[in-house]
Amino acid sequence: MRLMPYLDLVRWDRPAGWLLLLWPSLSALWVAAEGWPGWHLLGVFVLGTILMRSAGCTINDVADREFDRHVKRTAQRPVTSGVLSVRQALGFGALLALLAFGLVLTLNVATIVWSFAALAVTLIYPYAKRHVSMPQAVLGVAFSFGIPMAFVAVQGSGLTAQQAWQGVPPLAWALLLGNLFWVLAYDTEYAMVDRDDDLRIGMKTSAITLGRFDVSAIMCFYALHLLIWWALLLPFDLGWPFTLSLWTAATQAAWHFVLIRKREREPCFLAFRMNHWLGATMFAGIALGFALR
Repeated sequence: MRLMPYLDLVRWDRPAGWLLLLWPSLSALWVAAEGWPGWHLLGVFVLGTILMRSAGCTINDVADREFDRHVKRTAQRPVTSGVLSVRQALGFGALLALLAFGLVLTLNVATIVWSFAALAVTLIYPYAKRHVSMPQAVLGVAFSFGIPMAFVAVQGSGLTAQQAWQGVPPLAWALLLGNLFWVLAYDTEYAMVDRDDDLRIGMKTSAITLGRFDVSAIMCFYALHLLIWWALLLPFDLGWPFTLSLWTAATQAAWHFVLIRKREREPCFLAFRMNHWLGATMFAGIALGFALR
């Protein structure tokens, strides 16, 4: 089996995608456990995030193969270019998802139940771009689902499958909402890169829907993300590490404004790719805050 096309399929050389998933999941894991969650949970969430992000890439490329051929940035993706068949891509994606599910099986029953909801959202997103004016909101749910999963993994022990919903407290859903605004911010930056091509082929994106208000909306999304997480985590008394991380993240968001304000392709793409540093900054403040509390 030729390995390189499969590595290209899962964006092996572009880790920003799975890092954008990982940092909020780890932040939620630390909040749910109020500190160090243990090596088992850490390993499951890191490896599971990489595997499910990779599986999501295969589903997305299969779903978008006819659209991608008309977009300069995506025309050479393995499925679109014919290097891999649809069957090969889906088979590889299924294998990755099964490996991720194997990891989930080492956790409690409630987490296993919630993993099916996470998979459903992952499958829905690629098709949302055909019917939803702001499919980035659907992606926001998909890329934030590690948050309730983290809480139920930590706090859902002893719950039956029927009680699985009880393992996700209101705090987890509120954190998910705050994270959704972050996803809206960075994925709208991403959508700005392909706006001309997407208009031509009839794809729906937040960059198109927001029009001339795109930059202003992105900055509002960043602000809402930071404000919501600040308000929710304030009662945990995480001290100066979390305060410093918030100000550092806000500074990064301001830099993104400088990058995207002219709506040029390369600076917008750079802004998107650098977002994982914002997520890492927030996680570092949370983890250090709990360690020093």
